Amino acid sequence: MPDALADDADADNASEHWEVAAVLAGGDSPKAGGFKFFVADQRWVWSEEVARMHGYAPGQVEPTTELLLSHKHPDDRARVAEILDRVRSGGLFSSRHRIIDVDGKTHWMVVVGDHVTDESGQAIGTQGYYVDVTETMQADLTSEIKEVVKSRATIEQAKGILMAAYGIDADRAFDILTWRSQLTHVKVKTVAAQFLEAVMREGLSPESVSTIDRLLLPNDPVAT
Repeated sequence: MPDALADDADADNASEHWEVAAVLAGGDSPKAGGFKFFVADQRWVWSEEVARMHGYAPGQVEPTTELLLSHKHPDDRARVAEILDRVRSGGLFSSRHRIIDVDGKTHWMVVVGDHVTDESGQAIGTQGYYVDVTETMQADLTSEIKEVVKSRATIEQAKGILMAAYGIDADRAFDILTWRSQLTHVKVKTVAAQFLEAVMREGLSPESVSTIDRLLLPNDPVAT
């Protein structure tokens, strides 16, 4: 196929894929966009959405491998560089990594790709989507943090009961929970939660409750 016809066909395919990406994104603020890479002339093509993800107006820059790498997060750059080397020789480009846009904001991207083929079925490049999953990643992280805080509170409560019951310090109380965890093959947070539930269910002896009442009440209940 002549190069001009090949480019026209590729443009049609890209348009189709980018329309699908727009549906995936939803709303007026795109979260997904398409890309293509042609091995013969080492040429990248971005959709308008991918350009905006990087902080550029559509058509403002001509994407290159060097430009792509310049936007990768420093901690992800080496790994992505290896992936791009495979792409430049006809491989696929699929990963999850961070990019930094022109304003310095970090975005988590999932990039999925497949081969671009000519009429004979010969692979001539790679095409696919960038999907911005920053909000999802942040939501997951927030959820994980909340779970950690919740688990820590449960463990601290269980430690407090053990400290009062046995007259030990916090480290020894945690050692007991750890020992129980290893013995039962259950996570420490689960051991702590089960222990607290059992204590609440069984309750304290009347003598223990009376002691707590006495300690909580002021020496002179009628004093102001």
